[in-house]
Amino acid sequence: MFASGFVSFPHILPIKPTFHLADIISVAIIFLVSAAETVGDSSAVVSGGLNREITDKELSGSIACDGFTSTLSGLFGCPPTTSFSQNVGLVNMTKVVNRFTIMTGVLCMILASIFPPIGTFFSSLPDAVLGSCTITMFGSILVSGLMMASKCGFSQRNITILSISLSIGLGFTAPSEANIWQNLPELCKNVFANNCVALVFIIAFVLNLLLPKESEQKI
Repeated sequence: MFASGFVSFPHILPIKPTFHLADIISVAIIFLVSAAETVGDSSAVVSGGLNREITDKELSGSIACDGFTSTLSGLFGCPPTTSFSQNVGLVNMTKVVNRFTIMTGVLCMILASIFPPIGTFFSSLPDAVLGSCTITMFGSILVSGLMMASKCGFSQRNITILSISLSIGLGFTAPSEANIWQNLPELCKNVFANNCVALVFIIAFVLNLLLPKESEQKI
């Protein structure tokens, strides 16, 4: 438990920064994907936990907080942070959204990151317990997504966007389909090959711009 010491503080700029255009574009796309995930997660948390639609103020605050923490994360040599969809499943399961409970969880995470023995203690959670919780939470996330999609209405246009983006995002990032990316630029492979969220986001975004609004009629 004490093999990594008792206290371990993060280091600012642990890696000397270098600037490459391809990497900058990759990180910029990842930031956009992270922002899109924050929009979806925040909307689902408010809908599942408070049974109402998210306000513009809450949405802008979520995106601003995500951008700030991602920028701060970069100073310590880490990738952009995400809002973590697991929280959506957790809120839908427990309906607990009060700030004291959330702050308690945040405090535990901070202590675990600074004091390795505490992190080791949390990581000792049995795989069977963690696995059962994960199955339940991710199932709840799926149902929350379907509920949000139903609120938008199942028009022919929405069904087309949803079906194509999910099919490409999940299918093209499967380990068995790795050869799809071998002839594409390195930038595409780095950003999309193993990131179904990024690919679904891009496909859905492009289709939303291209498909005519006249196909909004519900079926």
